[in-house]
Amino acid sequence: MNINMTLIGQTIAFAIFVWFCIKYVWPPISSALHERQKKIADGLDAASRASRDLELAQEQAAQTLRESKEQASQILDQANKRSAQIVEEAREQARAEGERLIAGARAEIDQEIQRAKDELRAQVSHLAVAGAERVLENSVDEKAHRKLLDELAAEL
Repeated sequence: MNINMTLIGQTIAFAIFVWFCIKYVWPPISSALHERQKKIADGLDAASRASRDLELAQEQAAQTLRESKEQASQILDQANKRSAQIVEEAREQARAEGERLIAGARAEIDQEIQRAKDELRAQVSHLAVAGAERVLENSVDEKAHRKLLDELAAEL
């Protein structure tokens, strides 16, 4: 065997091997690499979008929390104002009820005083008639002298 022939044979075999690899082996490997590269790029884009979405969601959550706190504060303020208003209304109602009770009691007292005065006048008129009977030692007719007795009671 000749070394040159061996070298030429090996070169031809290598060239056929290279052609075979370029024709049948390299395209699937190349497409697998491109697919892998595309998947990695898509994954990075998705991670970037997810990161932006997360930031937006956190901002929205913070905004919602601030709004909720403001609403809670407003509700508490309204509740405090309403409770103060209810307490003030209750005070006013109690004050009005007290004044009504006092006015009723005063009216009742005035009626009692008037009744006592009327009874006292009647008793005084009877005493006056009795005293006059004794002084005059005559019987004084109450019905006949009613006008005189009423004037006397009014003076007392």
